[in-house]
Amino acid sequence: MMTNHGNRVTQGQFSFLPDLTDEQILAQIKYALKNDWAVNVEYTDDPHPRNTYWEMFGIPMFDLKDPAGIMMEINDCRKTFPNHYVRVTAFNSHRGVESPCMSFIVNRPEKEPGFGLVRQEVDGRHIRYTVRSYATERPEGERY
Repeated sequence: MMTNHGNRVTQGQFSFLPDLTDEQILAQIKYALKNDWAVNVEYTDDPHPRNTYWEMFGIPMFDLKDPAGIMMEINDCRKTFPNHYVRVTAFNSHRGVESPCMSFIVNRPEKEPGFGLVRQEVDGRHIRYTVRSYATERPEGERY
């Protein structure tokens, strides 16, 4: 049984595991490239589960076949945004799929603020729930 130790965002593959080492990240990149998937690097300071469109760091690497070049891009993103979430996504552009096939976090802020559950009573006895990111209590760029 996997458990979420602490207040960690659990999005993408491997999210219940300890953070991947650079060697493990490189192995996943090699797997993506072996399958002819394009790899891109994204970042955000608002990891809300419905925030699926993170900011792209650079452009998608459709033609790049060297895993070391992709690791260099990941490390550049980590240096540029050390207090943001950074993820790697592999996109399968083959006809009939045309979808991300792999996505995992490669960088996290030192302190992850987490989420709150907001309950709202509406018509009659109905209750509506909303998940709210504590990170959004501060303006973008000042969250970490």
